[in-house]
Amino acid sequence: MAYDEKQAQILRDSLADLDGITEKKMFGGLCFLLNGNMLCGVDKDGGMARVGKEHGAAALELPGVDPLSFTGRKMGGMVDVSEGALKDNSVRKVVLSLAREFVGAMPAK
Repeated sequence: MAYDEKQAQILRDSLADLDGITEKKMFGGLCFLLNGNMLCGVDKDGGMARVGKEHGAAALELPGVDPLSFTGRKMGGMVDVSEGALKDNSVRKVVLSLAREFVGAMPAK
């Protein structure tokens, strides 16, 4: 899998106190799931987070956060988090908070 283990550990540490977190290799990277629903992940260039469309604008105001696109198509409700933003404690905290708020409201799988 093409992801940076140091970046994965940053997310592991950030999510350590949250119940219901599991890891799954997918999309060429490593995803973290909350109660079976994708929350965030890492790939070779940084990470991504599932913030939902209602939190998308707030997330995109953060430095190093951009719309996520696979094969050139934007994925609504998903944001790309640069390596620098992933390492920035304050940016990472806000992005993960938005993602937890969105994904935490979903029924468990």
